[in-house]
Order: sequence, then structure tokens, then C-alpha cells
Amino acid sequence: IGMGCGSRAGKMAMHSIGKPSIDTEKCRGCKTCTHYCAQSAISIGEDHKARIDHDLCAGCGRCIGVCNFDAISNAFDAESTILNERMAEYTKAVIQNRPHFHVSIVNQVSPYCDCHAENDAAVVPDIGMFASFDPVALDHACIDAVNAAPAISTSVLGQCAHEHNDHFTDIHPKTNWRSQIEHAQKIGIGNVDYELVTVK
Repeated sequence: IGMGCGSRAGKMAMHSIGKPSIDTEKCRGCKTCTHYCAQSAISIGEDHKARIDHDLCAGCGRCIGVCNFDAISNAFDAESTILNERMAEYTKAVIQNRPHFHVSIVNQVSPYCDCHAENDAAVVPDIGMFASFDPVALDHACIDAVNAAPAISTSVLGQCAHEHNDHFTDIHPKTNWRSQIEHAQKIGIGNVDYELVTVK
């Protein structure tokens, strides 16, 4: 929810710790970014290229979303725990004070985020459908189901050493998925505890 319902600028903000910078070769000096910057941090120089004053910049990423020439970008440098916590916070913003019910289809579980061009074949067999009013419990149940499933031997996961007894950590040792659901519970989105009821 947090990533899927985030704007382009929001996705960039979740992934980035630093502030945006301008690629002057791509910048056309169109001034669109200057109109959308609420901090008045962007100006156009004598060379007709945009410049960002990082002392004024709030790092919101709005300029990234409005640039039609992909001339503004952030480094994707957010450490895993920070990224996970930001996704939980975006989720809270989406569902807070609104009725919500969640359905997750745990099929074709790939080793990378679907935004990656190198996305590969599924790492575990298809598991099925999960549903809950509690998105945190739902995520936790889905994670547990994937971890309980056998690895497909020909997949990226099948080729891993399996040192961690956790499929996600085996594929991405620097990623701590627990930080997201723990933070989600801490900020009041839901509860990590769940009771799994099987419906046939």
C-alpha cells in the first residue's frame, strides 16, 4: 500500500535519504520545477540550467515528479530499515480514518521488486490468497507462508546458501523485512499477531 499508493515523488522520497540534484546535460531550463518548489529552492542560472539550493530544499522530491526531462534525481541511498519504516508511514497516511479491507495474492513471488528490470522467475510455488481487515497481520501471515514454502530449485532462491532460515534474507541479506511490520505495529496500523483461518 505504502509504495503502490505513493506518488512518483513519494516513491523517490521513500528510497532516498539525500536531496535531489540536477543533471545539467538533461535540464532544458523550462522552469517547471521552479513553479512547483514550495521552498523556492530552485533557480535558473545564466546558463539556463536549474540549480537547487540544498540549504532551502526540504527534500520532498516534488521537483523530481514534475520534471519532464528526467533531469532531477535523488540517489537511491535509503538504508533498508529507513525505507521499510517510510513505507509503513505512507501506508498509515493512505488508510488512516478510512474503512479498509486487504487482499493479498501470494503467487509468482519474485526475488526482486517489480520495478526491477531484472525481475526473475518465481522463487516458491504459488501459495494462494490471504485477506484481513488488519494489513500488518496480513503481511506477516503472507511472509510466514512464503518462508514455509519450499524453494524452487531452479530459482534465485534455490541457488542460495539458505544460511538464515528465511527466504527473504537468504536472497537479500541486507534487507530486514521485520523492521517494516514492527514499525507498522508501533505507529498503530495493525498487529503482527494473527490467527490463520483456512477457507476451502
